[in-house]
Amino acid sequence: MIKKHPPYPNLGYGLGLRSEYYDTILEKSPEVDWFEVITENYMVDGGKPLHYLDKIRERYPVVMHGVSLSIGSTDSINLEYLKNLKQLADRIQPVWISDHLCWTIHNGHNAHDLLPLPYNKATINHLAERIDQVQNYLGRQILMENVSSYVTYTDSEMSEWEFYSNIVEKADCLMLLDINNIYVSAINHNFDPHEYLDNVPSNRVQQIHLAGHTNYGNFIIDTHDQPIVDSVWELYQYSLQRLGSVTTMIERDDNFPPFHELMAELEQARKIGNEWQDKKTCTV
Repeated sequence: MIKKHPPYPNLGYGLGLRSEYYDTILEKSPEVDWFEVITENYMVDGGKPLHYLDKIRERYPVVMHGVSLSIGSTDSINLEYLKNLKQLADRIQPVWISDHLCWTIHNGHNAHDLLPLPYNKATINHLAERIDQVQNYLGRQILMENVSSYVTYTDSEMSEWEFYSNIVEKADCLMLLDINNIYVSAINHNFDPHEYLDNVPSNRVQQIHLAGHTNYGNFIIDTHDQPIVDSVWELYQYSLQRLGSVTTMIERDDNFPPFHELMAELEQARKIGNEWQDKKTCTV
């Protein structure tokens, strides 16, 4: 039986679990509310990744975040991948499972990139059927994340936020809203990121990602290897006004800084969240 929205708690403020910080986390037990793990890094039989994950999850809640579901592909869903996904979930008992609203695989070839989709009704129907298949297999609702994009399709019929909102309603899944990805795509495609946030269903937003990007002048790329910029922090602050308090985490996937710098970003997110809560309390 699939748990219905909103089935999951607000976990607070977390970090992406990366091998560069395993020892620091175990030695210092930092004030992190939870960790997000990249699913595919732990689809292994034993070894150091699972050894560290087992120790860390004794102390912290964890969620699983995948990059290879390829929910938007025209290839059949990889049942072996789903089987391994469920086995890992059964082992580590994540609070929830997420992946990306994109395609990565075509004719069995994995592009190893999170590629965008055309925004139209046919794609919505295709995705809703496939998400339903995955949720029924796992026996739980999943979260789907908006990806950053650098191209558009001539057969798109609607905005990205209309597309995204229609999918989660039709598939009865939840949103992992990446604020940096909204900002990146807004700059690249010249739309208002605030309009995006104004038009997503707040009751479907379970988690938020914050990350850095690389600015190349005429376009920006979601690289997760830089500090979070002021414009993304400001957009996060706006998201709280629109959506309320949402489980939030910091992503970093390259050019790893000292751990205390990541913690400083996490504390900035927490501060913004606390200030919003205080302001909300004062106006009630």
